[in-house]
Amino acid sequence: MTTSRRAPLPFARSARLLSCLLALATTLPAVARPEATPRAVAARGPLTPDEQTNISVFKSASPSVVNITALGLERDFFSTTVHQVPQGTGTGFVWDELGHIVTNFHVIQGANGARVTLSDQSSHRAQLVGAFPDRDLAVLKIDAPRSKLIPIALGTSKGLAVGQRVFAIGNPFGLDQTLTVGVVSALNREIEAVTRRSIRGAIQTDAAINPGNSGGPLLDSAGRMIGVNTSIYSPSGASAGIGFAIPVDEVNRIVPRLIRDGRMVRPSIGVSTGPEGMGRTLGLPKGVPLVRVVPNGPAGRAGLAPFMRGTEGSIVQGDVIQAVDDEPTEDLDDMLNALERFQPGDRVTLTVWRAGKVRKVVVTLAELRE
Repeated sequence: MTTSRRAPLPFARSARLLSCLLALATTLPAVARPEATPRAVAARGPLTPDEQTNISVFKSASPSVVNITALGLERDFFSTTVHQVPQGTGTGFVWDELGHIVTNFHVIQGANGARVTLSDQSSHRAQLVGAFPDRDLAVLKIDAPRSKLIPIALGTSKGLAVGQRVFAIGNPFGLDQTLTVGVVSALNREIEAVTRRSIRGAIQTDAAINPGNSGGPLLDSAGRMIGVNTSIYSPSGASAGIGFAIPVDEVNRIVPRLIRDGRMVRPSIGVSTGPEGMGRTLGLPKGVPLVRVVPNGPAGRAGLAPFMRGTEGSIVQGDVIQAVDDEPTEDLDDMLNALERFQPGDRVTLTVWRAGKVRKVVVTLAELRE
């Protein structure tokens, strides 16, 4: 198959054709071009009550929310110079006008330092004041003008109801000052801290919480903090509508002690407890069996005794702690959680079982020497 190509028009014919087209164009009526005018904006009514609440909560709480950058050390490849470099980000909030900042312990875990960015985008180097990994809480301190330090309003985690509206403000994926809205999905959840200790009484919410939200506040519709967002349940690592927050009453109990002492000073009754499953093996009632009692410790002075082996290998009955101030202690974690609500020097009443008899014993708590 062959193809043919049309021969070009002679120059004279092309020129005459172009002249005719131009003449024709001048005789046609001009087509009007539309004006480049924007369309009119449709009017709207006032914002809905829900929208007004969302805006109000964000405006009142966002100045108290901060961005936290955890810093690590990195050695220059071509020299021995060591630099601090970002190794992760999270959220925190202003606790008081002295510059104390509260966040999750896991946000700064393993870091060499940290920087705090306030809502006005000013950045400040932070020092670690104290941490309590068992509750995933840490307190930092920055040196910033008091005019920039706006403490977050505290609420209470008592009386919360499933279904009530909650708000989370944080820095998910490094996007600062992000508001998400949801409800209290469940109460009294149990989550695990980095130390494997359980954090009980956690608030479950469907407000979107993603990596970077950790350490930020969970707020009620009055703009008061009711919890500290700490973790999510998600196979993908992104929000799946199940997030958890440490209840604010627990935070308000621990943070002042971290500021005062630099650590969580644990109260002690001076005992060592048996391994998990010991009670079931010996057919004991629910509680915490003792295997060692410090003679001059609080429990020893109160007459508590441990389980021991007799001279012929038989088990000599000891004490099982079943409650601390009437709060049941079915295992060691229960007992530690109950004792941590008190401070050294406080007097507590232990419910104690021994050989089928139950009695009440009052002890004065000592400071745990770690």
